[in-house]
Amino acid sequence: MLRLMKSTEFNKRVPKQKFYENMNMTPAMKKVFAEQIKIVYWKNKIASTTMNLAKSKDVMEIEVLEIRLNTMQFNEKILRQIDKVIPYHILFLLEFKGKYQAWISYKEIVNDTVKVNQYYHTAWVDEESLPCKLEGLDMNAVYENFVRQIAGAELSADENTNLKEDIEQAEEKKQIEKQIKVLQAKIRKEKQFNRKVELNNELKKLRKVFEKL
Repeated sequence: MLRLMKSTEFNKRVPKQKFYENMNMTPAMKKVFAEQIKIVYWKNKIASTTMNLAKSKDVMEIEVLEIRLNTMQFNEKILRQIDKVIPYHILFLLEFKGKYQAWISYKEIVNDTVKVNQYYHTAWVDEESLPCKLEGLDMNAVYENFVRQIAGAELSADENTNLKEDIEQAEEKKQIEKQIKVLQAKIRKEKQFNRKVELNNELKKLRKVFEKL
């Protein structure tokens, strides 16, 4: 699927019970997990021990998990819970009726603290069309390239820029976009002329901030 070396292959089925035992699930989330997920496979382990890649301080291993679904509707919280209990970086491949999506979060692991940021994902495509090429000379570069490839236009494709800063800037732009939409809705509903002028001035300021990002 990702044309990874045979040395990375694991191809081990992970029973759902393992997740139930190790994840702090509410009954509602356990129900969602059981209904939406058919099978989980640990497909590959990308590491300096399985490939000719230099070690890096921030990314020790990248696990490739294939999750076969019962439905195309999928709750992102499931991935977030899996990410939080596995202390390695994860590339998720979701499968439904022969179509695939790649999902990944910019995950930060510092000592025993795991921070899972927002998720990026591709459209549903044939497995050969997944934009997940192994590129980079060390583990950190490989991981960051996976994030950029899957995020696509949401992030800069320039490998020379700082990925964390790119993600923070993209998130800031999203928040400002939301604020702009809220203001536009208020302006449409506002009856008082003076208040409408005030809101329009706020809107202009927000648009200037957005354009600078």
